[in-house]
Amino acid sequence: MSDDNLLHERPDTAPLVQGWSAAMEPLRYPVPSRLGQGADWPLRVGTEDMYDVVFRESPVDMAMAHAVPVWDWMPNSLAPLQAQYDFVSAYPDRAILCGAVDPLYHGVDGALKQMEYQVRELGARSFKFYNGHVDRSWRCDDRDLAYPLYRKAHELGIDMLQFHKGLPFGEWDVELLRPIDLQAPAREFRDMNFLIHHLALPYFDEAVSIASRFPNVYLALSGVLNYLRVAPREVQKQIGKLLQYVGPHKLIWGSEAAMTGPPAPFLKNFMELQIPDDLRDGYGYPQITHEDKRMILGGNMARLLGIDVPAKQRQLAATGT
Repeated sequence: MSDDNLLHERPDTAPLVQGWSAAMEPLRYPVPSRLGQGADWPLRVGTEDMYDVVFRESPVDMAMAHAVPVWDWMPNSLAPLQAQYDFVSAYPDRAILCGAVDPLYHGVDGALKQMEYQVRELGARSFKFYNGHVDRSWRCDDRDLAYPLYRKAHELGIDMLQFHKGLPFGEWDVELLRPIDLQAPAREFRDMNFLIHHLALPYFDEAVSIASRFPNVYLALSGVLNYLRVAPREVQKQIGKLLQYVGPHKLIWGSEAAMTGPPAPFLKNFMELQIPDDLRDGYGYPQITHEDKRMILGGNMARLLGIDVPAKQRQLAATGT
């Protein structure tokens, strides 16, 4: 979201930037960071910056770098594919690439070619889709626009598909981001895993219902656990309900780095998280355990990607990376 990557002529660009900054600022901890703090926070983050923030300033072993296919206000997209690839290629033992395409921006044929390129040439291990936009949006159960992408992913050996749901950017129509259009694909592509980001807020209950009923639907806590700093009670209720109805084996950590700063303070908060007794007594929520946290913080993603955690730990210890 750097100044030279913004379409300033759009009337909704300035409100988007102002709103984004206002939303992110309360979540950032005042901790020393290469990125700086407050008003000096950069909107362009380089490869070495990300390495320091994620791996040196935080107790993180591996990370997934996500391209963000949003061109509504940014001609080079919100998180350019090339920047994510540069990060992953610089630190291949610790970073994994999540590619991205859009069937309206690229066209279906162009999106299929991009998927081929991103897997064959860049090593993408997953794809993330953003179906909601200001001017032209699409549904994730569209047989002409979406299903060819899922079939192509399967052909390429990719079985994890990720979706931005809820949390609309700027003036997107929020209802376009409901997770209900993932039910039909989850039924029809049973050998694919569907990961819903941000708990689809404000459609939390829909996301819980879908993930509790479909064995191949998972939920990412990206942009949710960050609120432990400002709204701990709300997060405790959300986690309690997720543990009760979905299960810890289907929950995936997400840090939102670098937008909210180094992951370290959020990881500390999560490790200290407990479900209060009144919520457990009043709603029947289970207590979160250390094993639950182990699965959420990496065990589940490692399982889905086929990563041998003990072997990876030995590799990182041996190489010192």
